[in-house]
Amino acid sequence: MLILAIDTALDACAAGVLDTDAGKLIAQESLVMKRGHAEALMPLIGRVMKQAGTAFTSLDRIAVTTGPGSFTGLRVGLSAARGIALAADKPAVGVTTLSAYAAPVVSEGGEQPVISAIDARHDQVYFQAVSGNGGSLIRPRVAPIDEALGASRFGAPWLVGNAAAILGRRWPSDAPPPFKVDAQAAPDIAWVAWLGAAVSPNTAPARPFYLRAPDAKLPKDPLPGPSQPTAS
Repeated sequence: MLILAIDTALDACAAGVLDTDAGKLIAQESLVMKRGHAEALMPLIGRVMKQAGTAFTSLDRIAVTTGPGSFTGLRVGLSAARGIALAADKPAVGVTTLSAYAAPVVSEGGEQPVISAIDARHDQVYFQAVSGNGGSLIRPRVAPIDEALGASRFGAPWLVGNAAAILGRRWPSDAPPPFKVDAQAAPDIAWVAWLGAAVSPNTAPARPFYLRAPDAKLPKDPLPGPSQPTAS
């Protein structure tokens, strides 16, 4: 399969084309950024597709990160993935950022539990815990950091994600220390692509994976409609 992978969920704007027959990415680009994904993404995808030497219609599917992450960033990536999928008449699949962070560690087949953690601000993290073989220990959730540290009961973990260092600094002194702390601003686009190859469009849709409501709130009072002139 040829898979276009897209990630704008966190502090990177990234895309890559995976050729599963060749067993590698044949093109990729990643830009570190906190803002500006909307302006950067489509030109970046254009460069990646040119580097891959393939047309959108030759792709077999499009994979995109679905969250948790920045509300705005998620919408940029998802909108692009859906638009490309619709235009090329190809399926789009979704991959969570937590799973993409954990995937390269799980692929090594180690014995340590793997905790993926993303900074949710307000002294909270989005996190999940899996065993070394990928079995679920704690399902994805948003929780206070102190609650996430309760995962220390599973033993010395491999911490991954942009909040890995936060958990590492506050790790309980009476628990086995983390096996490794691997802080990354965003998941590796290669693993977004490989997970996209492994999932089914029927069970992994390209839609936002929210663990809490967006911070932005709609105004309580609706804007005046056409039949409601504003006061002069």
